[in-house]
Amino acid sequence: MGHKLGFDNEKYIELQSANIEKRIERFSKLYVEFGGKLFDDYHASRVLPGFEPDSKIKMLLSMKDRVEMMIVINADDIEKNKIRGDLGITYSQDMFRLIDAFQEVGLYVGSVVITRYMKQPAAQKLRKQLEKNGINVAYHYPIQNYPNDIELILSKDGFGKNEYIKTSKEIVVITAPGPGSGKMATCLSQMYHDYTNNIKAGYAKFETFPIWNISLNHPVNLAYEAATADLNDVNMIDPFHLEAYNEIAVNYNRDVEAFPVLNNLLRKITGKTIYKSPTDMGVNMVGFCISDDKVCQDAAKKEIVRRYYKELTSLRKDESNEETVAKLEMIMAKAGIDKNYRNVVEEAEKVHKKTDEPAVAIELASGKMITGKTSKLMGASSACLLNCLKEIAGIPDINLLSQNIIEPVQKLKTDYLKGHNPRLHTDEVLIALAIESITSDVCRMALDALPQLENCEAHSTVILSEVDRRTFAKLGVRLTESPVYQTKRLYHR
Repeated sequence: MGHKLGFDNEKYIELQSANIEKRIERFSKLYVEFGGKLFDDYHASRVLPGFEPDSKIKMLLSMKDRVEMMIVINADDIEKNKIRGDLGITYSQDMFRLIDAFQEVGLYVGSVVITRYMKQPAAQKLRKQLEKNGINVAYHYPIQNYPNDIELILSKDGFGKNEYIKTSKEIVVITAPGPGSGKMATCLSQMYHDYTNNIKAGYAKFETFPIWNISLNHPVNLAYEAATADLNDVNMIDPFHLEAYNEIAVNYNRDVEAFPVLNNLLRKITGKTIYKSPTDMGVNMVGFCISDDKVCQDAAKKEIVRRYYKELTSLRKDESNEETVAKLEMIMAKAGIDKNYRNVVEEAEKVHKKTDEPAVAIELASGKMITGKTSKLMGASSACLLNCLKEIAGIPDINLLSQNIIEPVQKLKTDYLKGHNPRLHTDEVLIALAIESITSDVCRMALDALPQLENCEAHSTVILSEVDRRTFAKLGVRLTESPVYQTKRLYHR
């Protein structure tokens, strides 16, 4: 029995592509600002089971001969070596990753725009690096009192000062390594230059969340608020859409607040009113592709709880604040759930109370709950992982790993590598299992069961080591941790 699906991915690609086509018909060139992640939208795939993380790319590939990619990066983010939290790499590194990934699938990368450029040395170095590799680069400069001083913005000292990229395709996709990169301003600046060159360009947003045509407090929309809790984004009814069409549509505060100014800028650039509301700007057919609302509601509620535990753990590490945690508690209350909505939390806590040692629980796709406790040989994560593989593969409750394998690894860790913890971490257990699988059919069966852990819920009663957390992430296991350290040391590796 696999995980239930609640979203029709094929229908989504079809509808979204058709709606982008409709927008292109109105202009000779269309700048499409892509919100969220292009290649790896795992948030969407978690709250809409059936949504594939690379759906947006598949949609672009269906019209790739007409598409060029423009990647935007903020010069301050380059200078500060800003890190993308989910991948653990800098925005600059992620930009190179994106260029490689686009080119590998056959999408044309036309250019990179470095925004808010003020002669930052790191930005200059990056430009040289990109140009050496055949990528066009443009500098865009800060504009005083942007976006309110329209006269200055639409002058030679505003957008006119920015370097203009001549684009060759009719659809220009504007994307970035993360928020705050300046995608919107880049679209407007390019349009300003296009119109001075008699190119009738248009603008649209490719949105996923919030979903405009489901209710404001639908768990999927609340999960988006939870994902952006630290940014103070709030979902709200779009007042402009309500007034223009007498239709309720959900949008979020930043787009609603920016709309009058943005719309004015678009009108001044193009000479006409293109949109009546911020919802009009977005191309978002997600809501029409939910095939099982109950499944999506459940998935979104679980995501809200996961976000809450993630924030509690960050707070324990002094990487978050009480206000963000309080906001997530309020979102849980709106969704009518509490921190125990996911059954794995209670199961892990039961084992912890019984053994007085850290414990881990994983809920398999079948609904069966598997737990792991701490022992002299291995940590709770490793024990739980092996127990899951035995259950999935139908292996009796035997020791998969022999002492002949475990003991040399422990000796290596403590005697030669001067470690204090002889217990095997998850990555070490999997390597040992792979070695044993050469001569053991049972171990090979266990190893072959690994892909079935993807999308399973898991909880640890303590904050895990980085290596265990990373292993679960690579396996696609949806992990949360109680905000407690296993030891009372001040330094935790």
